[in-house]
Amino acid sequence: MAVPPDNKTLKADLVRRMDGALETLKKDFSGLRTGRASPSLLEPIRVEAYGTNQPLSQVANVSVAGPSMLQVQVWDRTIVKAAEIAIRDSGLGLNPQSEGQTIRVMLPPLTEQRRNELAKTAAKYSEGAKVAVRGVRRDGMEQIQGWKKKSEIGEDDAKRWSDEVQKLTDDYVKKIEVSLAEKEKDIKTV
Repeated sequence: MAVPPDNKTLKADLVRRMDGALETLKKDFSGLRTGRASPSLLEPIRVEAYGTNQPLSQVANVSVAGPSMLQVQVWDRTIVKAAEIAIRDSGLGLNPQSEGQTIRVMLPPLTEQRRNELAKTAAKYSEGAKVAVRGVRRDGMEQIQGWKKKSEIGEDDAKRWSDEVQKLTDDYVKKIEVSLAEKEKDIKTV
């Protein structure tokens, strides 16, 4: 005998997937540079080390050394140069300087043009997150319609569950918009 559909299980699955989209957005935002030094800025950087491409965090410790400086303490002297090159070639506009096993990364002040580019990139990331959330909504709606077709749930339950899925989607889209507004404010603050 088939287990009857459960609204709580469906909702928990949708919330988990929508939370994943929101977390991905926050991770994407952490890689966008603002006026302040943050170790998360260097998170996406990968270093050619030990024959593989590894995250910088796997070969070094990144810390804040001042309001506009990051310090990268590389653990193995043989990969300092590779880490320096990876930071320089990251596309973040950074110019690292190495001193022994320590790499200092000064963050140049952002120009107005660069701030606008970063704001556009943030908007693109948030649109991607909204698309992901809407995809989760579509999956939930299809599941509800499938149950309705098979007569596993009635018309009233299908309508109520669909309304809940839509409300959940609206809540997550609003969270995404709030995150974008905060990031844009952070980017535009001189």
